[in-house]
Amino acid sequence: MHWLRILPLLIVLLTLGCASTEEDKLAGLSADELYNRAKNALNSGDYESAINTFEKLEARFPFGKYAQQAQLEIAYAYYKFDEPDSAIATADRFISNNPGNPHLDYAYYLKGLVNYYRGINIVDRMAPRDQSERDTRAMRDSFNDFTQLVRKFPDSQYARDARQRLIHLHNQLARYEVVVARYYMRRGAWVAAANRAKYVVENYQRTPAVQDALQIMVEAYTKMGMKDLASDAQRVLDANPATAAPAPTP
Repeated sequence: MHWLRILPLLIVLLTLGCASTEEDKLAGLSADELYNRAKNALNSGDYESAINTFEKLEARFPFGKYAQQAQLEIAYAYYKFDEPDSAIATADRFISNNPGNPHLDYAYYLKGLVNYYRGINIVDRMAPRDQSERDTRAMRDSFNDFTQLVRKFPDSQYARDARQRLIHLHNQLARYEVVVARYYMRRGAWVAAANRAKYVVENYQRTPAVQDALQIMVEAYTKMGMKDLASDAQRVLDANPATAAPAPTP
């Protein structure tokens, strides 16, 4: 049974040997060859190999024709490899180091996508939850990323999709506030519920959530005996029986 004791060591040695062989193969490649190898790995879904090869390309040819493109490819590969923090960090580095690059709009768009889908884990994919029930930090970051893209590059090929996602995010953030307001209602925290609903009415106009927010305000003010405020909210609700149509599905 002595071989069982040395089995882990053999596995480590074999792993190191394979890694060394791969490194040796990459070491002798030109910039064109490295880029093509990395691109093929990316297209085939081998994101880990793509990241490794693109990083080798960037390190060995930092001023070559592929250097800037490699940074964008690395950011995208990290996004597909489900490494959002690394994707964001790489995109930020690209934006900081290449302010005049013609693909700067894509870097902002990619950041927006990464944050848009951040937090959607395996359970969500199997049984999708309402996005408004998730932590809103990533949604707010995504909203900021897409907003910057639209403002800085209004004619970008990505601007139209970004605008659609902004509408969707705006609606979802409003829905989140309504979810919180309803939570307060269930707990009998009428003041907190009314204030949260009022925030929706004031900051998320023309979203479907406004109608729900007004209904919460009517109920909360009624519970607190604030008849005038309840009547005002009911009057606005009656005058606006329907809000804007739901945003297109992104």
